[in-house]
Amino acid sequence: MRVLAIETASEACSVALFDGAEFLAGSHRLLGRGHAERLVPMIADLPGRGRADRILVSLGPGSFTGVRIGLATARALGVAWNAEVLGYPTLALVAAMARGASRQSVTVCVNGGHGQWFVQNFDEAGVPEDEVASLAPADAARTVVHEFIAGNRARDLAALVPDNRQVRDLQPDARETLALADAVMTSDLAPIYGRAPDAKPQQAAS
Repeated sequence: MRVLAIETASEACSVALFDGAEFLAGSHRLLGRGHAERLVPMIADLPGRGRADRILVSLGPGSFTGVRIGLATARALGVAWNAEVLGYPTLALVAAMARGASRQSVTVCVNGGHGQWFVQNFDEAGVPEDEVASLAPADAARTVVHEFIAGNRARDLAALVPDNRQVRDLQPDARETLALADAVMTSDLAPIYGRAPDAKPQQAAS
């Protein structure tokens, strides 16, 4: 079975193609912005133009725009290729990347918005131990329960908590999606925003 992975929830944009457990090709680029323009060409550059039997796509949290772009692309390709589409939490991918073969529990901390960070704790199997939260740095520091912290805000978070912590500075990378725990995969493709959207709909005039 060929599997296409799409990760667009952060400043990075990445894609990967697998044949079973074999990595075929992939790309990881730090874009900041511009995921909409770069994602489809990145997929088209993969062998067989990325065509796959299953598509894995990040659900967030992270960039609202990035999450929506990734989901829209995955859904469209799923229809075009008659492929199964599954979603995964972005912080679970960071946890899987950080753990590697170590089977360590880990606290993940990544950029949020408006000066906040997304933070979540994961057990030795890579399964969430609590709900993802968007918190101010001082509040995020109070949620840390593990000696190992990973993510693009890991060093900043480690500086706010007592004792030395093992730290890995990471951006989510689609090339590592096969390390995800099966338990975090879902056919429910609802975005995980982690906080309320910045833009709120206007109330209808009475």
